[in-house]
Amino acid sequence: MAYRLTSRDILALGFMTFALFVGAGNIIFPPMVGLQAGEQVWTAAAGFLLTGVGLPVIAVIALAKVGGGIEQLSAPIGKCAGLLLAIVAYLSVGPLFATPRTATVSYEVGIAPLVGGVSSISLFIYSLVYFAVVIAISLYPGRLLDSVGHILAPIKMLALAILGIAAVLWPAGEPIISTPSYSEMAFSNGFINGYLTMDTLGAMVFGIVIVNAARSRGVENSALLTRYTMWAGLIAGVLLTLVYVSLFKLGENCGTLLPNASNGADILHAYVQHTFGNFGSFFLAILIFVACLVTAVGLTCACAEFFALYVPISYRKLVWILGIFSMVISNLGLSKLIEFSIPVLIAIYPPCIILILMCFTLKWWKCPSRVVAPTMLTSLIFGLLGAMKSSELLQAFIPDVAKKLPLYVHDLAWLVPSLIVLVIFALYDRISTKQH
Repeated sequence: MAYRLTSRDILALGFMTFALFVGAGNIIFPPMVGLQAGEQVWTAAAGFLLTGVGLPVIAVIALAKVGGGIEQLSAPIGKCAGLLLAIVAYLSVGPLFATPRTATVSYEVGIAPLVGGVSSISLFIYSLVYFAVVIAISLYPGRLLDSVGHILAPIKMLALAILGIAAVLWPAGEPIISTPSYSEMAFSNGFINGYLTMDTLGAMVFGIVIVNAARSRGVENSALLTRYTMWAGLIAGVLLTLVYVSLFKLGENCGTLLPNASNGADILHAYVQHTFGNFGSFFLAILIFVACLVTAVGLTCACAEFFALYVPISYRKLVWILGIFSMVISNLGLSKLIEFSIPVLIAIYPPCIILILMCFTLKWWKCPSRVVAPTMLTSLIFGLLGAMKSSELLQAFIPDVAKKLPLYVHDLAWLVPSLIVLVIFALYDRISTKQH
């Protein structure tokens, strides 16, 4: 007998997927885009939604299509290259950047205003408590659909719904004139900010968590697992879009309230304080804590399950190791984590985008690796230029000829060379096939 999910469980799976995605970056970056973009907000939003919603949903569908995790998705580039890509993705969205960031964001947005500001001691105490909870939940991955899908996700969605409705109904001010970067390159700036949510990398990591959550209900049929995973991705995509649109609106209408905000955390805190008074700070603290906690749990579970396949350490021990390591890294603070992560993300996103999109074209080629591998390699090489451009230390080493590449100023220098290589090797694949 083939087990099937009930409609309630499918919704819970979609809510869990949404809750796994909506973490630190999803809440702090859209308000900043809305504020700085001003009258160009919806042009910037289009770029942001492309990389912040479109790509993650496509990634979840791609993973459902190949029936597994990032290892199956990267099969066309070979086992060694695929494993290397998987390790980089898991480390980036795991203990190096994304998981520690969930703690620092929830601390700086929700807790610091309540305890009189940021301090290293209070951050350390908070991170100890935060990651103790993350570890406790992550030790039981089979209960994720119950603990996250049925309990934490609805709480998170209710809090986000309240914030989103308030942002639309009670704007805190008027938009300001677009900053120079947004007045000239609104779409591409939004596109790059969508990278910073790390949701595409997260989707490549969460795919197996979503499948395992369905399996925990007794579903083993591969066609059903694919269908349920796709539904979960689509539900999460719709909810993400609603959240982002409301947060863009919130940021746009905080222009006169906080025109010189340094980050999205400042905007959110100023808005809820203005709209809800002192209760607003408490409400925001709960919202950010639950949002970030759920994401941290999903990332920790996914990373522990992945590395347990390749190292002689049990899943439970890996949960402890990853949790403690993330706690230590989180004490670097939010600004340094974002500073370190931007060049890495700009470098690795292009090959990940190529891999996800080309997953849907594999049947077109006689030898998929002949087309996919060189296109990904090209996107990585030129993506490194974007990484150098985003780092003040490395900008001086960029060759002048590279600065003349199409879309270089938009941080999309990888796009045209990748398309050229794709066409060349696609033709080579067809010609070789005919000769054979």
